[in-house]
Amino acid sequence: MGFGDAVRSMGIGHKVSRSGWNGKGMFIFIVAGNCWEFSCDIEGVDGLDTLPFTCMKTADNKLIPWLASQEDVLAYDWVVLDEQGGYRVAKQELRKQSRKG
Repeated sequence: MGFGDAVRSMGIGHKVSRSGWNGKGMFIFIVAGNCWEFSCDIEGVDGLDTLPFTCMKTADNKLIPWLASQEDVLAYDWVVLDEQGGYRVAKQELRKQSRKG
């Protein structure tokens, strides 16, 4: 599926990945605003609200904020991950859930 469908899938709570990514177990998801608390030693940062953002789970089991490259945006190898981390085609499910919201 394309990037637009991947973004819509994340918007309804799914994890997505590109079948072309080399790293095992990598995926991205949306972190909701104000749900990730952190403390920082930079003055004026603690206690600020956080906005929603896209986060990547890396191949070495770390989390990092993620930005799409031009290649990512134009790719058609995006897939939705099921609960066990496997791929599934979710276009019809995505359309059904998008109509509900």
